[in-house]
Amino acid sequence: MRASHLVRPSLALLLAAGLSTLATPAGAAQAASATTSASAADSALTVTSTEQLAPGVTYDSFRVDTPRGATVGYLLTADLRRNKVSLDLLHPDTVAQRQVVSAMTNAQGAIAGVNGDFFNISETHAGVAPTGSSSGPEIADGEQLKFAVPTAQRFGPGLAPGTSTRDVFGVGANGRARVDTLSLAGEVRSRKGTVTLSGLNQYALPVGGVGLFTAAWGAASRVRSTCGSDTNRNDPCSTHTYEVTVRRGVVTAVGQTPGAGAIPADTEVLVGREGGADALDDLAVGDRVQVRERLASAGAPKLTFAVGGAPILRDGAPLAGLDATTAAVRSAAGVSPDGRTVYLVALAGRAPASVGLTIAELADLMRTLGAHAAVNLDGGGSTTVAVREPGQAAATARNSPSDGTERAVANGIGIFVGRH
Repeated sequence: MRASHLVRPSLALLLAAGLSTLATPAGAAQAASATTSASAADSALTVTSTEQLAPGVTYDSFRVDTPRGATVGYLLTADLRRNKVSLDLLHPDTVAQRQVVSAMTNAQGAIAGVNGDFFNISETHAGVAPTGSSSGPEIADGEQLKFAVPTAQRFGPGLAPGTSTRDVFGVGANGRARVDTLSLAGEVRSRKGTVTLSGLNQYALPVGGVGLFTAAWGAASRVRSTCGSDTNRNDPCSTHTYEVTVRRGVVTAVGQTPGAGAIPADTEVLVGREGGADALDDLAVGDRVQVRERLASAGAPKLTFAVGGAPILRDGAPLAGLDATTAAVRSAAGVSPDGRTVYLVALAGRAPASVGLTIAELADLMRTLGAHAAVNLDGGGSTTVAVREPGQAAATARNSPSDGTERAVANGIGIFVGRH
């Protein structure tokens, strides 16, 4: 373990470059340039320990001094230039399910991981159970699992202006990480017309929309997808809904109310609300239909991994409108300008020795560590970092989660070595 030492803003990026095995003359020059624009809000950073988990992957503990006191945190740095280091989504067996980060890390063979997106953890609609599914999109190992709920239906703190639930942190087919925005292109075609899809395996559909549910969704009820509105998550559930079951391209069942239960691999379920219900009502048992869906990214190449996250840093600068008042336990993911170095941060659980960070401070921290773009992930009791050190059989949580034990979450970001 390396001895503890104090790092001021003008040196923090140089330290981060060293920790992430990027201590080259070019990397040092880039770090020095980036720190020139650091704001006065940047706080002193003390790295208390560092360990190499594998070539290209390091795990560090740090302390940040703020006007309110010290905050303790943990940093995973992954060098994606190493051909055996990669990222992917940590996730349970189905979308509408939750699992603790350490269990997902071990089940999928990751060396380390942090929690991911905000999720449907509570409900105000009588008789409707939380689905446990995330707010934003999910792509795992190239498979498109789900799309994003309407922004007003999201759980978590307010978003920066110009951002939405469609924003993700991910990795492209070229192996470079980036912050991107996804859109859904999909339709249902039959002899009776074409219906546009506005949802994929998500707990909330836009008003008037039609959503597609596949085997990836799981057994959870689909009723929640018709609750709330585009402006208020707590608005009543729609009373005007319709559901169509399609097996191998043929409609096999129709009904007025969204159902529940596992969906077979050869079956798809369409759920509509308001105008979407009217569009689906034209379909009858025996009709042949074609269902097509695709998540498209604003950037290129296509993403092979993606998890929802709230952008807080873009082009090396914190976004306008970030909360600078509320300090809390937080998690974040960031990426270097070239997309090759990833920084995953998780703060220690609530304790007198760790006061947490505001979202604005979190953005400054990610910039100080070397990130060019970054997203805020779920925080509070969800914040978890799990690590499997060399010689250990399994990964364990390291940040003393706020709930006292690990909280089951919708997804996470895993670091893999030698997976592909």
